[in-house]
Amino acid sequence: MKQNHELTETLDFIAEYATYLLGSGVHTSRVVRNSQRIGASQGVEIQLMSFQKSSIVSIHDPRTGESVTRAVRIIQKPISFVRNSDLSALSWEALDQQLPLEEIRRRFEQLTAKPYIRPANALLAVGLANASFCRLFGGDWVAMAVVFVATLVGLAAKQRMQARGINHFLIFTASAFIASLCASVALRFDCTAQIALATSPLFLVPGVPLINGAIDIVEGYILNGCSRIFNALLLIVCIAIGLSATLMLFKNSLL
Repeated sequence: MKQNHELTETLDFIAEYATYLLGSGVHTSRVVRNSQRIGASQGVEIQLMSFQKSSIVSIHDPRTGESVTRAVRIIQKPISFVRNSDLSALSWEALDQQLPLEEIRRRFEQLTAKPYIRPANALLAVGLANASFCRLFGGDWVAMAVVFVATLVGLAAKQRMQARGINHFLIFTASAFIASLCASVALRFDCTAQIALATSPLFLVPGVPLINGAIDIVEGYILNGCSRIFNALLLIVCIAIGLSATLMLFKNSLL
C-alpha cells in the first residue's frame, strides 16, 4: 500500500518519463504502454491522455482506491531513435526486475544524460543523405555536390535558429529558402540544376511526425494523430514557400 507522497512521486516520475518520450517523437500508444509497464512495476495503474503541447497523466492505487492526476507540458526535444529504444527497454526492465522507483529514476537520468549526435556529425550525415536523394532522382555528380553544400548551409542555419528559440514555422521557411538559394548555384553549371533545386530542401521533410500521426490515427488516438499530421503538413507548406521564393528569384533561368 502506497502512502500519498509515494503515489505523487511515482506520478511525477511517470509524467516526466512520458512527456520526454512524447517530446522525442514517440507515437502515443508506445508511450502509454511504456508508462503503464512502469506503473505496473510499482503496483499502480496509469492512464494517459496526450495532446500536441501537453499531457494529462492519472495514477490509481487499486489497493486504496486513491487517485492523483497531473497536467504536464510537453517540451520538444531532438529525435534520437537509440535513446527512445533505450527508454522503452527501461520500462521492460522495471517490470521484469521489479525495480524500485529510485533505481528506475537513476537509470532514466543516465539515459537522458547521454549526449546527442554532435552537430558536425549530423551535418555531414544529413548532407550525404540529401545528396543521395539528388542522385536517386536523376541528378548528376555536380548536382550532388551542390546539394551537399546547400544542405550543410541550410541545416547549419536551422540549427542556429533553433538554438535561438525562433518559431519553427519560420525556421522551416527560412531554411528551405537558404538551402534552395545555395542550390541555385547549379544553374551556372552544365548539370541537372532543376533536380538540385528540387532536392535541396528535402532534409526538412517532417517524416517522423507524419508516420507517428498515421500510427496514432490507426491505433485510435485520433486527436493526437490529426494534430501531428496537421502540424507536419504546415511544415511542408513552409518548405514549399521557402523553395517557391527561390524559384521566383531565378524563374528566368529555369525557363
